[in-house]
Amino acid sequence: MKILDIKAMSGPNYWSANRHKLIVMLLDLEELEQKPTDKIPGFRERLEQLMPSLYEHRCSEEVPGGFFSRVDEGTWMGHVIEHIALELQTLAGMDTGFGRTRETKDSGIYHVVFSYMEAKAGIYTAKAAVKIAQALVNGEPYDLADDIQNLREIRENERLGPSTGSIVEEAIRRKIPYIRLNRHSLVQLGYGVNQCRIQATVASTTSSIAVELACDKEETKNLLEASEIPVPRGRIIYDEEDLKACIDKIGYPIVTKPVNGNHGKGATTNIKNWEDAVEGLKAAKVYGRAVICEKFITGRDFRVLVINYKFVAAALRTPAAVIGDGKHTVQELIDIVNSDPRRGYGHEKVLTAIKVDGFTMDMLAKKAYTLETVIAKGEELWLKPTANLSTGGTATDITDYVHPNNVFMCERIARIIGLNICGIDIMAEDLSVPITENGGSVLEVNAAPGFRMHLDPTDGLPRNVAEPVIDMLYPPGASARIPIIAVSGTNGKTTTTRLIAHIVKQMGYKVGYTTTDGVYIQNQMMMKGDCTGPVSAEFVLRDPTVNYAVLECARGGILRAGLGFHNCDVAVVTNVAEDHMDLGGIDTIEKLAKVKAVAANTVFRNGYAILNADDDLVYKMQDGLKCNVAYFSLHEDSKRIKKHCAKGGLAAIYENGYITILKGGWKIRVEKVTNIPLTFSGMAEFNIANVLAATLAAYVQDFKTDDIRQALQTFVPSPALTPGRMNMFHFHDFSVMIDYAHNTHGFQAIGKFLASVNATEKVGIIAGVGDRRDEDIRSLGEVAAKIFDEIIIRQDKNLRGRTETEIIDLMKEGIYSVDPNKKITVIRKESEAIDYAFEHAKKDSFIVITSDVVPDALDQVKAYKAREDGAKI
Repeated sequence: MKILDIKAMSGPNYWSANRHKLIVMLLDLEELEQKPTDKIPGFRERLEQLMPSLYEHRCSEEVPGGFFSRVDEGTWMGHVIEHIALELQTLAGMDTGFGRTRETKDSGIYHVVFSYMEAKAGIYTAKAAVKIAQALVNGEPYDLADDIQNLREIRENERLGPSTGSIVEEAIRRKIPYIRLNRHSLVQLGYGVNQCRIQATVASTTSSIAVELACDKEETKNLLEASEIPVPRGRIIYDEEDLKACIDKIGYPIVTKPVNGNHGKGATTNIKNWEDAVEGLKAAKVYGRAVICEKFITGRDFRVLVINYKFVAAALRTPAAVIGDGKHTVQELIDIVNSDPRRGYGHEKVLTAIKVDGFTMDMLAKKAYTLETVIAKGEELWLKPTANLSTGGTATDITDYVHPNNVFMCERIARIIGLNICGIDIMAEDLSVPITENGGSVLEVNAAPGFRMHLDPTDGLPRNVAEPVIDMLYPPGASARIPIIAVSGTNGKTTTTRLIAHIVKQMGYKVGYTTTDGVYIQNQMMMKGDCTGPVSAEFVLRDPTVNYAVLECARGGILRAGLGFHNCDVAVVTNVAEDHMDLGGIDTIEKLAKVKAVAANTVFRNGYAILNADDDLVYKMQDGLKCNVAYFSLHEDSKRIKKHCAKGGLAAIYENGYITILKGGWKIRVEKVTNIPLTFSGMAEFNIANVLAATLAAYVQDFKTDDIRQALQTFVPSPALTPGRMNMFHFHDFSVMIDYAHNTHGFQAIGKFLASVNATEKVGIIAGVGDRRDEDIRSLGEVAAKIFDEIIIRQDKNLRGRTETEIIDLMKEGIYSVDPNKKITVIRKESEAIDYAFEHAKKDSFIVITSDVVPDALDQVKAYKAREDGAKI
């Protein structure tokens, strides 16, 4: 077997509009295409022995053991690999569960599709699953342990921590979108101007002064002490002399910890002698020069969580420990504790496995114990100096038992520090009575407090502490989103996107939009190049100045990674024509239509999919859509439009020379086509279709007709507003048009326009595209032969897998099949082809340049124009 390609989807995609995290692996079974599982002796037995938990996979049988039944009957190895991949992730603590395997048109080659939680883990799993299957086929032994551990480590390195993850999950439940901004815990909630950020459990609304105060233990203590909050006595020390002076004043036992410490790092508790005090000082100084030395308060360790200055939860924390039974060694007791199914690697389960480390050995040494010591029955042995869950500690929820006085005190502490997400550490015998009455003390105030102990306590009720965080960031009535209009289709996407963005900008919005030319924020180009994929979409949605997004969505990005957003308000599909066929597994026009329909499938229920009623494949996209649908048509007598509007539907048509909106039985005249510059006085029929789509998109967004009309009148096609889209230059003796047309459908549209152009000769500078099929390249030549009197064949800079000669010969074949006598000149370099056309241009001729690098062609033609204008002066 051979893996040909692996892609990680991260948004709505060709395979599923709802399941966004999918691995798509293109797999060549090679000789195994002739060997289904029932033809491989012993395969089922080896598979079941290696992964017995596959019995739970129901497969299409819909019963436990269903997958094994399929293996017995005989299924292909791609299907087996899909199930191995899913189960391997489950064994590593990532239960996903969705998979599909589909054959391609090529024998033995399959798309194996399965869900993932972390992309790197998913890609690793795909490769491992193939190796496992091959080993099973060959009858070779295979140890899953390494793969499972590697996946666990990848998961822990890549996933959001439990605290950040819980906030993101709560946001998802509320349909609030999110974008992970780095590999760590920095996450954007919401889009554009409505975004908020979180990092761990610090929010963008959290005061930086408050965080600084909380990180400075001494300043925090001083503020609390000045506000009559009970805190331990102590001081900041820097050396052993200071340490001795502090101990002389407050006495043993003491605690040493770094001033700027967190998560218990560098802290040593319950120090009772000078030697241990010196060691505690050294441990703290690893994290900073200044160290806090304070009285060790006896009692139990409590954490109180305050969010938005309101008490939310409280937990009793206990350090990792074992209890002796008089029989087992310390190491054996640790192993017994770790066998608890609730304990796992990292954060995969409620509890973390206890790991023997330096802190553990120090605590054992203080008691003159080793890992081989058998401790007395009933003796509790602490293995860590702090009660953090990440080191194996446990937590018991006590939220319902906290005394009102302690609730008031904790809410007041949060206000004193100014920390809106606040973890307060309290040492006391009990929080059900005021700590002022039982000798308790407030030890620390923590910024970015961990949520895990409250989300999944060892005992007691779990608390959804992420909920008040989202309530704080997005109170009732606050929106996390900005309007999104997505534009898909084969041709006309960029022009339609730019026109919609222009209309939206005229309404006063700050618009971000993506096109094949680049990414724009308020008409300022931020990124240059083909920017129609998910990365570009996210660029716009991350921008904090944008309050409206118009996103062009091309085939390539959808197939490569999916859309860069999960839902949109409006989706426009312009048309579907044969282009990019046989790329990315898309080998039929119907499959291409499915790709183009992805954006429409993401529209909110109350939003609109705007479909081209003149295109059969686009019209059929209505099937299965769960949103409103509106149509546009160039034909006022369209039966599809009439049927739709008879039911009260919404549409836009080209009628009696006007852009007209149909609202049920009512007609709204928007503007005469001859008054809309983009239509070139109505000669550019394909641009009329683009105007219809854009007008309808604006109308369903409740823009006023008068405002839409004015925007249509002011959108003038030019190199600035529509680079490479019918850019006209009129010279003294001839005219020139630059267009991005690169497929048969686009050439045909140009042909319709040229039919209305009077010229002595129509010259086309054209090129074939290397990654198209032979018939597609020939078809370009055929259409060119019908619309141009003379053809100059140039070559794209990127040949995309073919030779220049091969592409040119195919173009010639197409041209000569229509007109064997057509004048053809081959000039491979585009700039030289343009020079040739200008130097040989006949009077009143019309030159069409179809360019793949539009800026270069524009600059060259502008330079010619500047020279001619200068000569006139």
